[in-house]
Amino acid sequence: MESDSNPSNEPGLVTVFRLDGGDTDEMEVMTVRQLLESNGINTVLVGDNPMPVFAEEIRVAEEDADRARQLIADALSAGPAGAAEAEAESEK
Repeated sequence: MESDSNPSNEPGLVTVFRLDGGDTDEMEVMTVRQLLESNGINTVLVGDNPMPVFAEEIRVAEEDADRARQLIADALSAGPAGAAEAEAESEK
């Protein structure tokens, strides 16, 4: 999957995940990015810092937005145990 840390407002991209104001948990962004990309959804990381690990939001193509939001919602509702189960399932 190709990922880009370019913070541009490219047409056709929509934000599907954003850290709450003042939140500094960049690992959450990277975890969500990994979830989306492992499901075949290309991501664009956006933030003020040029290093992708400090991204504040994730954008995807408009046609992937609904699916991406559903994957994120499902992962959040399943919690950490669900994440471990999904990872184990994907390794089969």
